Amino acid sequence: MSSTFTVVNPATEQAVVDVPLTDLAGTDAAIAAAHEAFQSWRAVAPGERARLLRRFAAVVDAHNEELAQLEVANAGHTIGNARWEAGNVRDCLNYYAAAPERLFGRQIPVAGGTDITFHEPLGVVGIIVPWNFPMPIAGWGFAPALAAGNTVVLKPAEITPLTAIRIGELAREAGLPEGVLTVVPGKGSVVGQRFVTHPAVRKVCFTGSTEVGKQIMAGCADQVKRVTLELGGKSANIVFADADIAAAAASAPYAVFDNAGQDCCARSRILVERSAYDEFVGRLEESVKALKVIDPAQDDSEMGPMVSAAQRDSVQRYIDGADVAFTGSRPEGDGFWLPPTVVESKSTSEAVWREEVFGPVVAVMPFDDEAHAVELANDTEYGLSGSIYTSDLGRGLRVARAVEAGNLSVNSHASVRYWTPFGGYKQSGLGRELGPDAPQAFTEEKNVFIAH
Repeated sequence: MSSTFTVVNPATEQAVVDVPLTDLAGTDAAIAAAHEAFQSWRAVAPGERARLLRRFAAVVDAHNEELAQLEVANAGHTIGNARWEAGNVRDCLNYYAAAPERLFGRQIPVAGGTDITFHEPLGVVGIIVPWNFPMPIAGWGFAPALAAGNTVVLKPAEITPLTAIRIGELAREAGLPEGVLTVVPGKGSVVGQRFVTHPAVRKVCFTGSTEVGKQIMAGCADQVKRVTLELGGKSANIVFADADIAAAAASAPYAVFDNAGQDCCARSRILVERSAYDEFVGRLEESVKALKVIDPAQDDSEMGPMVSAAQRDSVQRYIDGADVAFTGSRPEGDGFWLPPTVVESKSTSEAVWREEVFGPVVAVMPFDDEAHAVELANDTEYGLSGSIYTSDLGRGLRVARAVEAGNLSVNSHASVRYWTPFGGYKQSGLGRELGPDAPQAFTEEKNVFIAH
């Protein structure tokens, strides 16, 4: 361990704890331990591996409130969100606990013999977790990876390591052998980069910015290393005039201001059919001003602070250059707070319309017809998520098929369910996480032919 990082509570700006940062030697030691543990972990009987994952889920569930309180203090999440996030780790573990006994191969008809396939684990998997959703995104990676028989080294974001560290401890408490899940806090330039370059790490899962994702993809190419990337987003919320405008306006703030807008799936562009535009914006103002932006530790808090001063300042620069229509509230005093902010964009070339702001800012623009809505929605390098509000089910399905994004919702803003696949088009990512097929993404498919 070469140095430490001081974790700061985003709501109070007070120091929480100093966390040691792992150096290169420590990272290599963690990878070596995971590599050593792999041979015995892959040999654990499927039913026993399933039992251990269910036990892990139960231990996480028993510590839900502890984990949630840690996330409030570390990341500034609202306590309601944080409880759900810890529950999501539990749910992912329970869901993928069924996988070890169902990791089926196939028998393929061939001439002259019998042909069968096997799904075999890769080895050590390196998972690099971002700061915006430290618990669930960790679980989306390690649950299917462990279920498929891999061992995992996990690097939490430097500024939000506390829940990952605790979950790593709970894994051992649940009975997972040493080296099977190892949490390695540290800098991306040290720990994350070593996951990319170390030959024993056979896959890297990265969630974060498109810029860093491209660097990781290029680095993994050197060893032809598997990689899954979940990157940026600039998702559209498309509201047609035949929709329930009141319902669409009431739900829109939660689609972008949840987690203070620090969400790759945030619907940060709202497209409204021109004939309903004025009504929608008027109702949206009422909804935004009613949003409870208060101490995230309070049960009724709906939006907390930004994760850091640097992130707050980055987002403020977008607000300063935009045509602000109205804002919500924010607490006075300490903390990295910004009010939920709505801007009216006049051009698709505006930075606030084109770039991933990653904060509580949403841009609104009218459209003329269905074709125009699709054109505007697709005019982006990203393609992660999006919503369509309409009373016409045929239109909803038609537009969902036309929008170039991996996760679309009609009359809803839901993007992620652990039992359905999640991932992006274009520069929003590579590969898919979650869903029933996720464990197979952590395996090699082996074909065996037996001559008769």
